[in-house]
Amino acid sequence: MKKICSIALAIGTLAVSSLVRADTGWTEYALVAELVPTSRHYYEVRLSTKKNPSGCKNGDWFYQDYSSVGADNMFRVILEGLSSERWLRVYVTGKCNINGYSEISAVSILMK
Repeated sequence: MKKICSIALAIGTLAVSSLVRADTGWTEYALVAELVPTSRHYYEVRLSTKKNPSGCKNGDWFYQDYSSVGADNMFRVILEGLSSERWLRVYVTGKCNINGYSEISAVSILMK
């Protein structure tokens, strides 16, 4: 019984620790290097940024939950940035997922 409780505690700790809290803020403007719609609950985007204020492990990868308010609008702006080669920036929430990607909550596109 004690061993089962220890295993359950270890699994719970891993699940919670996989979502690391970091700093929030805007990235600098950058080109979209890749946009990945997934069958999971989020889409992924890679920006050619030099610095990510969140400090997450994968500094150039970001994600957004499909169910988040405004996620569809942010996806369209990112897609526009990719297709028109416009520079954009994202606002990171300070949340890192298990892959070390930064969660985003806003997107800003720069007009040429």
